[in-house]
Amino acid sequence: MKSLAVISQKGGSGKSTTAQGLAVEGVRAGLKVALIDLDQQASSGKWSDRREESDRLAVVCSPAARLPKVLEQAKAEGVDFVVIDTPPHAGQIAIEAAKLADRVLIPIEPHISSLETLNAVSDILNLAGKPPAEVLINDAPVQGRRHEDAREWLAGQGFKVAPVVLFRRAAHSDAGDLGKTAGELDPVSKAALEMKKLYNYIHKLL
Repeated sequence: MKSLAVISQKGGSGKSTTAQGLAVEGVRAGLKVALIDLDQQASSGKWSDRREESDRLAVVCSPAARLPKVLEQAKAEGVDFVVIDTPPHAGQIAIEAAKLADRVLIPIEPHISSLETLNAVSDILNLAGKPPAEVLINDAPVQGRRHEDAREWLAGQGFKVAPVVLFRRAAHSDAGDLGKTAGELDPVSKAALEMKKLYNYIHKLL
């Protein structure tokens, strides 16, 4: 069983949308997947309540203290891929998730107020024992080169940056309203193809 923690210190970074998208792509690839929602707001849990699909995706809302037990149960039940959706502004929960996951993904919007939160994320990763991690540039404007400027800044700060960029696409919010992902709503959309590329990249690393 392989696991990925999706963490961010800033709300609105697209963390839950990214976690949901990667989990569904795992299902679409034929894996048995668990999406663990540690956020008290239960964004992924509520998204799951809106789903109609009967698939190989189990969405579990859990307090962070039970994460080791939930991961143990997932492994015992033959889950192949676990995605852990963490709350923003919750350092200790993010630390525990990062400690237990095989890899960490950090969605970040390409503007300074988001980029400045990465110092806190670096502290979290250090406290978690420096797990393998990379930054995902997310919700990037389609026009302009803001994502490229952010990539250059991140590289200059020593962060590893995922080669895939998720651009600002209405398909993500449209799909989320229905308890779906962009890949389920419109598999040939740009939003769907970008998420699939991200999943393929993460899957190779795991």
